[in-house]
Amino acid sequence: MQAESDFIDYVKIRVEAGDGGAGVVHWRREKHVPRGGPDGGDGGDGGSIWMVGDPQKWTLLDVKYRRVVKAASGSPGQGRCKKGASGEDVVLRVPLGTTAYEEESGHFLGEVLRAGDRVCLARGGKGGRGNHAFRSPTLQAPDFAEPGQPGEKRIVRLELKLLADVCLVGPPNAGKSTLLSVLTRARPKVAPYPFTTLVPQLGVVQEERGRSFVIADLPGLVEGASEGKGLGLRFLRHLERGSILLFTLPMDHPDPKGLFHQLREELRKYHPALLEKPYLIAFTKADLVPPTDRPSCSELPGEHLFLSAVTQEGLADLVKRLRDRVELHRGTLKKQEVFVP
Repeated sequence: MQAESDFIDYVKIRVEAGDGGAGVVHWRREKHVPRGGPDGGDGGDGGSIWMVGDPQKWTLLDVKYRRVVKAASGSPGQGRCKKGASGEDVVLRVPLGTTAYEEESGHFLGEVLRAGDRVCLARGGKGGRGNHAFRSPTLQAPDFAEPGQPGEKRIVRLELKLLADVCLVGPPNAGKSTLLSVLTRARPKVAPYPFTTLVPQLGVVQEERGRSFVIADLPGLVEGASEGKGLGLRFLRHLERGSILLFTLPMDHPDPKGLFHQLREELRKYHPALLEKPYLIAFTKADLVPPTDRPSCSELPGEHLFLSAVTQEGLADLVKRLRDRVELHRGTLKKQEVFVP
């Protein structure tokens, strides 16, 4: 896992595609050919700039320090109808879940969700036509050619929204990182004070049958996170990609039930669609409260269970429930892919 300072999920870069090469005015000159005619070739196309989904990357760090990304321009045409060489494309490899917008207009350029998905950030200019392209029965000796078209130049905003099956949602110091560490091989920072998680952490739950799903631990949400308090606003967008939300409510909190409604309200303020996602409620640090003293949660909507990373209480049940919901969600997506024309 990379260092926290290496996790970059928001960058702005200037992209400049290559200009198209100019067409040329050229005349065929050969011995014993008195009427050679025009043979000026077309210019080459300018190189484009693409972003491509790479499952081996999880941060936009590689892109952050490339303030300006330029592609090569096309070469001018040549005589004997030779087309100029096209400029080479530039490929930016980004994590899956990266979305691109034109900064000035806010226009959506595209997103990469699967390995190999490609989005054009700036298209290269088309090469100009040489005078050979303009010959006709009525214009047998055109003495002009087209210049190449300019390549697109714009400022692009890249936003990374992590692709995870399950997103942990809870306040600071709710035991989310501890839960992630016992369910997966991830090793997030765990400490007895708030905001130990400063950037999202990913872990894979691997079962004996080979089935797996990804869990994302996000920085803790505090009241007012949707308005910019704490670290929540910066990372709330990662919830948009999550299939299932797991609300983690610590049993040492004075009002776990009220905390659940507070977290839901923060999600509603940020994006109401988040409330439509399936979810589970997990009361963490259950070892701190004897079973006989635990509050009744029948009035809370949705399923809930008690967890303890110390005693392993409820962990196996949690994995089973999450796995069933993840597989149900994946099956729904496959049906949509089949029946959508």
